[in-house]
Amino acid sequence: MAPISTIPAGFTSRRAATEYIESELNKRIMFLDGAMGTQIQDLRLSEEDFRGERFKDHKKDLKGNNDLLVLTQPKCIYEIHRNYLLAGADFVETNTFSGTTIAQADYAAEAIVYELNKVAAEIARDACSDVLKETPDRPRFVCGAIGPTNRTCSISPSVDNPSFRNVTFDELVEAYTEQVRGLLDGGSDVLLVETIFDTLNAKAALFAIDTLFDEGIYERVPLFVSGTIVDQSGRTLSGQTGEAFITSVAHTEPLAIGLNCALGADQMRPFIQSMSNFTSSKVICYPNAGLPNTFGEYDESPETMAANVSGFAREGLVNILGGCCGTTPAHIKAIYEACKDFEPRVPGPDVRSKKLVLSGLEPLIYDDSSNFLNIGERCNVAGSRKFARHIINDQYEEALAIAREQVENGGQVIDINMDEGMLDGVAAMTKFLNLISTEPDVAKVPIMVDSSNFAVVEAGLKCVQGKCIVNSISLKEGEEDFLKKARLIKRYGAAMVVMAFDEEGQAVDRHEKFRICERSYRLLVDKVGFNPNDIIFDPNILTICTGMEEHNNYGVEFIEATHDIKTKLPGAKISGGVSNLSFSFRGKENVRQAMHSVFLYHAIKAGMDMGIVNPGFLTIYDEIPKDLLDICENALWNRDPESTDKLLEYAQTHGKDAVQKGEEEAWRSGSVTERLKHALVKGITKYVVEDTEEARLDKERYPRPLHVIEGPLMSGMSVVGDLFGAGKMFLPQVIKSARVMKKAVAHLIPFMDAERLANIELMGATEDDNIYNGTMVIATVKGDVHDIGKNIVGVVLGCNNYRVVDLGVMTPCEKIIEAAIREKADVIGLSGLITPSLDEMIHVAKELERAGMKIPLLIGGATTSKTHTAVKIAPRYQAPAIHVLDASRTVVVVSNLLDKELRDDFIAEVNEEYEEVRDDHYDSLKDRKYLSLPESRKK
Repeated sequence: MAPISTIPAGFTSRRAATEYIESELNKRIMFLDGAMGTQIQDLRLSEEDFRGERFKDHKKDLKGNNDLLVLTQPKCIYEIHRNYLLAGADFVETNTFSGTTIAQADYAAEAIVYELNKVAAEIARDACSDVLKETPDRPRFVCGAIGPTNRTCSISPSVDNPSFRNVTFDELVEAYTEQVRGLLDGGSDVLLVETIFDTLNAKAALFAIDTLFDEGIYERVPLFVSGTIVDQSGRTLSGQTGEAFITSVAHTEPLAIGLNCALGADQMRPFIQSMSNFTSSKVICYPNAGLPNTFGEYDESPETMAANVSGFAREGLVNILGGCCGTTPAHIKAIYEACKDFEPRVPGPDVRSKKLVLSGLEPLIYDDSSNFLNIGERCNVAGSRKFARHIINDQYEEALAIAREQVENGGQVIDINMDEGMLDGVAAMTKFLNLISTEPDVAKVPIMVDSSNFAVVEAGLKCVQGKCIVNSISLKEGEEDFLKKARLIKRYGAAMVVMAFDEEGQAVDRHEKFRICERSYRLLVDKVGFNPNDIIFDPNILTICTGMEEHNNYGVEFIEATHDIKTKLPGAKISGGVSNLSFSFRGKENVRQAMHSVFLYHAIKAGMDMGIVNPGFLTIYDEIPKDLLDICENALWNRDPESTDKLLEYAQTHGKDAVQKGEEEAWRSGSVTERLKHALVKGITKYVVEDTEEARLDKERYPRPLHVIEGPLMSGMSVVGDLFGAGKMFLPQVIKSARVMKKAVAHLIPFMDAERLANIELMGATEDDNIYNGTMVIATVKGDVHDIGKNIVGVVLGCNNYRVVDLGVMTPCEKIIEAAIREKADVIGLSGLITPSLDEMIHVAKELERAGMKIPLLIGGATTSKTHTAVKIAPRYQAPAIHVLDASRTVVVVSNLLDKELRDDFIAEVNEEYEEVRDDHYDSLKDRKYLSLPESRKK
């Protein structure tokens, strides 16, 4: 049977209409209608008007059920559509915002939902056809409006029971399926999933839509998706940032994605800009007519709103404009006239084409330039007795604490596994993931749904609003089963781990691992259409040193297979369960930690991207005792047949207590400088306060408390930075080092404050007097939660009599600009640890320039560099933009910038230096020689 297809007026086929919309969006800004509810309210309809003749005896009140008016007052709805079209709208939305059985249940009207949606689309189609006859300059289109329902799949309605939900994913899918069928049968040209305050609800709607299209019953139509940022936090009601929201729904390939409702154009601008920068889809925006007044009404005039919205068009941020609450045909006409001549936004490249993009409440972007991705392993009933005990005993709050600890210790993704014989895996996975969604500190990171039972995997996917990872599927049950599961995972919008298993069993050698992975890759990419960057292979980390000779080469086989996969299967990522490697040494933790660190050091070099590890259970490669390091290296590379015996002997003679005692005796006998360095590198907080105090009291070496920071503490953190950059230290270890640094600095702050107050008194001033050398506004940029470097900069500047306004972490660009103006900042400082922060810093520089700011901009953080600042940031801001290597150098840079006699020469010197850096960078690009893909694969 051919797919059902309704053809809009002016076209010969549904495909022709879709191609017209796609083409027109490349040529001009298109326009959506305004608020339906505002127009209906102006009609002042009574209960009897809502009921009409058909529903005069209905058992519930119907006033307020606006969707019902397509059946009882169809002429009114038709006229509203017609007025918006004549005002300039290209698209009108069907009057079906509450057109699901779930929403209509409030009015006991579930039975008419299909009819309601079908008729609504037919009325809108009639209006489009009639207006085309009156004004044949361009065709008009029907957007089938799909609202969020009045329930949330990610949020509990009960404060006392946070894991409870009053609607399930499956119930939402069923309700949306019926609605979409009606909208398509009635002739909708576009499906618009809108006013999304809970992304999981939207994912259910998108799941229903994709299922209907894949069944071949309906011909595909374009998809628009519009979220709702509820306030200036920049998040949806369910807690996601705009970028995380885009990541969660991008798998549906919407033609347009954007925002509507809750905010006026002024308030919405920074969030639309962020989304515009992040998506390769077209951008749709239809804000409210300002913010509601005390009576819940909207006062923004058509002229004012048009002026505000025209900025979006002028700056190239949008492709589709319209209005939401409070807007009228007059508003749409004003917006149309103000914006119709501006060029449409030109979408940038799709970030997903080269990177693995995941999301929890916040996005996680990973590519080959990123550091190793740590997947927390302790929320696994099979791998953690403590976690299993809590889950089995229904102690979910205690289990949640383990998840929280995993994130605090550096887990960037959290693996959740409920495969235990005494558990109902589906129920346990559902309850725990529902509970996680109520804990922002955990829910901010992506989830890995881990189970060998696909029913449990699906249960997990139905609870996660972000884009998660499925762990795992394989060819073990054959191609048909593999493809079926892969298509479902794609529909849910998740990435996936693929194990190196097939019908013959588990691959153990390099060539079998690659053969199975290549076969899986081709099936996923060629038959399912899976994004290669969302494919994560686990080539099986198997246990070495078991006493069986055939197991001794397993580490080598994994590393070599990893290299093959990364060089021959473009985009694919590599993961694995690291603890498997040392399973034969359970209980010998000093040996296991060393084995894991040696393995990761080499596997990461070969291309391993991520691993399931206990983030707090790693040692530093360079800190492994030389004798143990040699044994582990030989064991991993299978160079010594006696490795197993040597590891056993080492474990027996270097037991846990002996190691701790020996280490303590060794490092505690060093100088205070050496002890502080050791504590920072090892992440040991136990003695740091007493050692910091000892250093502070050494007035000969450290006359001021600040000198302790600038001396041994910064020296230790410099070592940490070098080890991290060399891949010999991992993010969880860096975080432990940061905690040591924070504790040391916290001890020194009261002494530095006392010193500052004494200086003020000496100057004969009061604290209220402006006795500062200058003011710096400093922030960790949006998307980044790391702050140790920023905090140290604040301390160092404060001790040198500068006023520091610290905006904290995850700071939006507009907040930085507002603070700089409000605080009369002399300097702005941007900090960041992760790679995506670099792009955010570029964005901030652009916005500072757009705002006409002239304040010097300092750039710092682990991923920043002089080259990046010179090439990517400085050219976008006319005022000085200067990279600062570490906190101790900040004072020199700031003092030069604020000294009237030194400033001009200093800036000229920096500009000259940065010009040379840019020239060197571009010259290096000229020398690059590129190979074709077949040639590179031969290498």
